[in-house]
Amino acid sequence: MPSVLLVHGGLWGEMDARRFWVLPGVVAGLRELGWTVLAPDRLVRAESWAADADHLAGALPDGPVTVIAGSNGCSAAVRLALSRPESVRGLLLAWPATGGDPAVDARTRDALRAGEAAVSTVDTLLAGETLRGVSDVELRRLRPPIGVLPSVPENPYHQHRTAEALVRLAPGAVSLPGGPEPPQPDFATHRPAFLATVDQFLRDADTASP
Repeated sequence: MPSVLLVHGGLWGEMDARRFWVLPGVVAGLRELGWTVLAPDRLVRAESWAADADHLAGALPDGPVTVIAGSNGCSAAVRLALSRPESVRGLLLAWPATGGDPAVDARTRDALRAGEAAVSTVDTLLAGETLRGVSDVELRRLRPPIGVLPSVPENPYHQHRTAEALVRLAPGAVSLPGGPEPPQPDFATHRPAFLATVDQFLRDADTASP
């Protein structure tokens, strides 16, 4: 089967692929379903989403992959798909992080500055429209099969309006059944349903690819 690239969430913090994908059982679950899974760590303290995407590009295999991204990792994944369209055959954006909310951005800005991020870096990471680091015009240029999985329950950092806007903007994007993010304690009960949703999306993306 084609490879799957998992892009974990987090922003300028301690989150990594192990905490986001491995410990919650996502990597093992997808491998049990027969998928070849790549789960690299994102660039630590990236100064831009483009730099984050360039770092992820180093983990790409020779052939095309379907990318599954979570939370703030969606920004890096979209930048990867835009910069290397020949390498991304499908894109699943799970629990996309909400940008443009004044209260959320203020708290995120404070956290980034507390982590010693330069003001210019904070401005770059928070810039964007529906999705941080990406313009809505760029979202409309995405071409691979795209799935959007909202956070359930909704929370200030992963608002349903963000997922709904992504479905409207990205050509042919489809809304998928939502659930909690993997680092959350209640993800365990939703893990089977999440894996089933991802498995079906991967198979559909594989079928749709030339």
